[in-house]
Amino acid sequence: MKDILTLGIETSCDETSVAVVKNGREILSNIIDTQIPIHEKYGGVVPEIASRNHIEAISRVFKKALETANVSMQDITAITPTYGPGLVGALLVGLSYAKALSLANNIPLVGVNHIQGHIAANYITYKELEPPFLCVMMSGGNTGIVHVKDYTTFEMLGKTRDDAIGEAFDKVARVVGLGYPGGPKIDKLAKEGKPNIELPKTHFDNLDFSFSGIKTAVINLHHKMPDINKADLCASFEKTVTEILIENVKKAIKLTNLNTIVLAGGVSANSYIRQEFLNLKEKGIKVYMPDMKLCTDNAAMIASAGYYNYIAGRRDNLDLNAVPNLKL
Repeated sequence: MKDILTLGIETSCDETSVAVVKNGREILSNIIDTQIPIHEKYGGVVPEIASRNHIEAISRVFKKALETANVSMQDITAITPTYGPGLVGALLVGLSYAKALSLANNIPLVGVNHIQGHIAANYITYKELEPPFLCVMMSGGNTGIVHVKDYTTFEMLGKTRDDAIGEAFDKVARVVGLGYPGGPKIDKLAKEGKPNIELPKTHFDNLDFSFSGIKTAVINLHHKMPDINKADLCASFEKTVTEILIENVKKAIKLTNLNTIVLAGGVSANSYIRQEFLNLKEKGIKVYMPDMKLCTDNAAMIASAGYYNYIAGRRDNLDLNAVPNLKL
């Protein structure tokens, strides 16, 4: 059987990435051009600047992805761009580039949901992983528990009612003076502190999340007590949000009788969160999490998800549009 090569294109936020993936599981290339140094001085991603930088980078990144994979466009089976969710201007750069490639080379266009891409990062890391399973999605824009029924069928069991977990990490980091990106900086500082500060947890009867209360509590504490130990504050914040995640995961396991947990999204790179989830293995729960380099935005995960969309029969026309608030 002929190998299926998908060309993934990811420009949903501040990473310009193009990848070639074989049969959904094997990375041939995964080129990432990050804009973190550009946005650092603004304390967060500036959408207009992100779009301009995607335009400047995409052709260079695309060429390097083909060279690294040692393939030409004639070898590509499908072009699989992210079309949402994300920043609309940024999404349009990658999507427009993908459409041009599709039209010029007469190759099928297969749109990919960015959240589906984060889930698929685990298929690259674990060749044996197959649905069904529960996925804990934790990123800058999305937080929730997803019942992954098969490669292209998903049910959102619970989602955040306010801030996404990554957004909460970034806001807390900004307030305590760590800057952007907040997640890695909190992770590093928390290792020097003790989780000895009580912070509030918001509970719901269902599997929804809320992170605005804990974020506001950290901000208020920092304003009232400017000399508070920042390492302790970060460690306490990290511990509390992890407890919130794990409490809901345990409820989801009871609800679905599924005992396979998969982590996805940028926040799944957090070392404390990873360790606490790995501790669940002692309770007989199977835990999977992507390679560190596949946690944050990249095109390999998009190409993997695109492969499963392609073999499921999805094809998109050139009128496929960017959907900034696309749901799973």
